[in-house]
Amino acid sequence: MCPDEDLLTAVARGDQTALRALYERHAAAMFRLIRRLTSDHGVAEEILQETWLAVWRSAEGFRGESSVRGWLMGVARRQAHNQLRRPRLQPADLAEVQDVPDPEPGVEDRLVREAEHTELLSAVNALPEHLREVLALVLVEELAYPEVATVLSIPVGTVKSRMSHARRRLGNMIAAARLEGSGRR
Repeated sequence: MCPDEDLLTAVARGDQTALRALYERHAAAMFRLIRRLTSDHGVAEEILQETWLAVWRSAEGFRGESSVRGWLMGVARRQAHNQLRRPRLQPADLAEVQDVPDPEPGVEDRLVREAEHTELLSAVNALPEHLREVLALVLVEELAYPEVATVLSIPVGTVKSRMSHARRRLGNMIAAARLEGSGRR
């Protein structure tokens, strides 16, 4: 298995096979990051495609200051922000189309999803965006602090500070929810 750095160097030389290998390794994590920035699955797929085009075009610009994974996640985040700022075309009127499935999940799906929510998920969702973003990159995408710093274009110290604030706030929110749930105040 070829290291990511070697694959990105090959991509910079125009090697499509190396690009495919990087895609297979990192596209899922990049897609999850993009999905956290947009709730529209189709838009997220478009952004992911644009991201890989950007990787293809800018691979020679990788300076090795972070891991390839961190650099790729940064490219995905920048592409998402750039794409989401642009005005989008208006969707077609679905009333004119027949047999369009309801985009909303069914009752059973909603009940299952609601049952899966825990105190922790509620607390995470209550965090400010900048803290949730750091948590997701560290805990879900398993990026190291320096990689998160690269993705978010912030200093490593800020990543550490945000993680500390997030942990403290989560602990306080969960403790408060448990006290409230037990009927004590």
